[in-house]
Amino acid sequence: MTTDPANEILFEVDGPVATITFNRPEAMNAMTWNMYDRLIEYCDMIDEDDRIRVVHLKGAGDRAFVAGTDISQFRTFDDPEDAIQYEVQTDEVGNRLERVRKPVIAVLRGYCVGGGAGLALAADFRYATPDLRFGIPIARTIGNCLSMRSYSRLVSYVGPIKAKEMLMLARLLNAEEALQLGVVTEVVPAEQLETRVAEVTERLLSLAPRTLSATKEGIRRIVEQQALDTHEGEDLIISCYMSEDFRNAVQAFVERRKPVWTGR
Repeated sequence: MTTDPANEILFEVDGPVATITFNRPEAMNAMTWNMYDRLIEYCDMIDEDDRIRVVHLKGAGDRAFVAGTDISQFRTFDDPEDAIQYEVQTDEVGNRLERVRKPVIAVLRGYCVGGGAGLALAADFRYATPDLRFGIPIARTIGNCLSMRSYSRLVSYVGPIKAKEMLMLARLLNAEEALQLGVVTEVVPAEQLETRVAEVTERLLSLAPRTLSATKEGIRRIVEQQALDTHEGEDLIISCYMSEDFRNAVQAFVERRKPVWTGR
């Protein structure tokens, strides 16, 4: 097993299967900058190791897959470039995960929100327990926005009408809604989740690796043609991240109180 210095993200290889575990259960596995950087490194390691055929993504504990980015980190955002670089970075992480040449299975328990939802959507398969809560409730939490690429990815899955409902009403999908929309591959009772993921893994291992890789990359290229670049939405990013509302909401979140929205 490989761990990062802070033990926030774990990487383990067992035969042909690599497992990446987001390991901050006390914070519902919220992502730090370090975790994002390490995830890219692990994706590179996976592609360089021909012995690895399938990848599992998991969150430590049973409360969450990943509950977004650690919001306390946003207190350092003072400049428009901070906001733009954050969205560029998260896009790079999602794009790198999407480009992994091996099939990636996201194992979802509990909350899968914000940046966690983005990571899950970058996987090829998503198996979830019935307690799944999936969404990007930023209109309720800290008042930021997504990059154009992240908006594009969500719209490609759920369509513009449902994307507006999820984002503008800060709604979280339950497991059944996520299944009906095609956001998750299958909903599995919690006690059967590991067994089901193992079955799917064995199925993937029995199939032609090059066909799987080519199919994955071909579909990714088709979807990418419909996506807009992050830089096309820089004005939107700056308008949210540099606002009084954003700064006040980040502080309110850290202090565990509700934000007061002013529109400034």
